[in-house]
Amino acid sequence: MRIFEPLNVNGMILPNRVMVPAMVTRLSGEDGQVNQPIIDRYVRYAQGGAGLIVVEAMAVHKGKAGPLLRISDDEFIPGLRRLTDAIHANGPSKVVPQIIHFLKAARSGWRQTLDMLSDAEIDSIIEDFGDAAVRAREAGFDGVELHAAHGYTLSSFLSRRNPRRDAHSGRTMEGRLHMLGRVVENVRKKVGKDWPVCARFVAEECIKDGYTVEEGKLIALRMAQLGIDLISISMGGKHEDAEHKPGEIPHGYSGYSGDRCMPGDWYPKLLNAHIAETVRRFLDERGFTKTPIAIAGKISEPEDAERLLAERKTDVLAIARQMLADPDWPVKLKRGEADRIIRCTYCNVCKKLDGEHKDVICFLWPKGSKQAPPDRPDLPAPAWGADKGNLTIEFADGTAKLKWSAAQGQIAGYEVMRADDEGTVHIMDTVKGTQAADRLLMAGRRYRYYVRARDEVGHVSPPSNTVLLEPELVAAE
Repeated sequence: MRIFEPLNVNGMILPNRVMVPAMVTRLSGEDGQVNQPIIDRYVRYAQGGAGLIVVEAMAVHKGKAGPLLRISDDEFIPGLRRLTDAIHANGPSKVVPQIIHFLKAARSGWRQTLDMLSDAEIDSIIEDFGDAAVRAREAGFDGVELHAAHGYTLSSFLSRRNPRRDAHSGRTMEGRLHMLGRVVENVRKKVGKDWPVCARFVAEECIKDGYTVEEGKLIALRMAQLGIDLISISMGGKHEDAEHKPGEIPHGYSGYSGDRCMPGDWYPKLLNAHIAETVRRFLDERGFTKTPIAIAGKISEPEDAERLLAERKTDVLAIARQMLADPDWPVKLKRGEADRIIRCTYCNVCKKLDGEHKDVICFLWPKGSKQAPPDRPDLPAPAWGADKGNLTIEFADGTAKLKWSAAQGQIAGYEVMRADDEGTVHIMDTVKGTQAADRLLMAGRRYRYYVRARDEVGHVSPPSNTVLLEPELVAAE
């Protein structure tokens, strides 16, 4: 499988094409130091076989950052070294930190903007990125990722809504690219050309008057020209359309652009594949065939992931929430146990917790767990009793209500399976209890359901009994 082909990123040999992109865990304290829960979270990805692990955003500056890791001072190096040592001790995964600068914000909803920055402050930000990269190398990371995505400082310089009118002017493409070039130049000067420098950016801003992939591909081209070793593509996540709740700091993932960054279950799978293909072809046509790109966006199914690579729409698979749900996605697939992968349902409980600055966990984990449970391949699968689940269905007011009996064994949840008009069966929902509801029904279509019980490491029971539903068309009066 192409998924398990190695990739050389400026001397950093990824054992496979599965990348865990940066996901804030909120597990660090206000001190920004690495603690044991942080180490445990990232060790699980290494144990699960990820090729590249991008550690959550770390602040490069000394201002207040809340429960966020920091890399703004040498005092953070020992903790970061413990983290990299633990990851490297648990498998061949490579690990880089995502380093970030963000502007000030207040609970009133006020946010600092780029035009409030003095030239001296911009110079300081550039130095902060370079110094943070040096600390990352000293801490044992295999490279570094510059965070130029979403609603943060470098991304704001790249934006069509950049309000500056100087050398970093938002009115010209070169003005918008200027800050990125200065940061990359400073980082390279301080860490050298023999160490991987990666970058993440948004190919489309997904806000009013924001840029689309037509300009996003130009940003990717400049990154390649600057010698960025791996370009990671995201979408949206901007502050301009954030929904502000009184008394809370505006959250950049609360508006439509936040939906596009972390699309929920109502969005189609692989929704950014065409964006990746556009960028990949644009770089290829300009001679940057060896600059790898990564793309995120509801990549869960192994066959979809393999196809993205086979069709060279991307070179690396940035699998975020699916790897949170099941860090063992790569190793299960490699062992031929794809049926044991715990599929992310994109319920976005993790996104909600992040927005509330609470510990980020997955709804699919056992109740009360702070980390994904360790894999146990030998655990016996759940089973139904003599009634085979006794799945029943009631339909009223446009809603199908499903109920079934409890399965036997160590049950972590139930996968509710649905097929429309004899189409492909898919997981409609995963629930903890023994009932579920389907509200996305249309009269005149035929629906088929069954349920599988699942344990905490992905073993599933045989299907329950099957029930059919054919809502009738209601004649117009």
